[in-house]
Amino acid sequence: MDKKKKSELSFVERMLLMKRAGFSHTGASFSNKNSDDFILEPLEQRIKSILQINDRNHLNANEMLFFIMYDIENNKVRTQIAKYLIKKGCLRVQKSIFFAEAERKVFNDIHSDLKAIQELYDNMDSIFFVPVSSDQLRAMKIVGQSIDFELIAGNKNTLFF
Repeated sequence: MDKKKKSELSFVERMLLMKRAGFSHTGASFSNKNSDDFILEPLEQRIKSILQINDRNHLNANEMLFFIMYDIENNKVRTQIAKYLIKKGCLRVQKSIFFAEAERKVFNDIHSDLKAIQELYDNMDSIFFVPVSSDQLRAMKIVGQSIDFELIAGNKNTLFF
């Protein structure tokens, strides 16, 4: 007996199966008990990870740096998208913000997959794809937690007398 190996479903196909199974995006409300609250590294570590990517040698012509930010109301959809982005190699910066260094093809694949998911459901969600340059990344400012971003980024100047 020769068993056929099932091919793995794509992210879009899995989400389509969820929809066909009766899962509806409408009526699913946001709650403070986010099921996609993965444990985040401390902010300082997340910044260091971003800057390590930025400090590498220059990107190849087919690579790019980008942020993906979303506002997704439904917990289940939001969780699936977060897991998908992590699987694609994106670094979670905040609960709804991811950063990646990837080939343009990966960027385009992520964009087309998330666009297809967005079109499956009647919703008011939004997903932003923001390409950035190394210079723009270094010019990043952070407001909030007590952290000296300039020190981590190496942007502070020290004067010796």
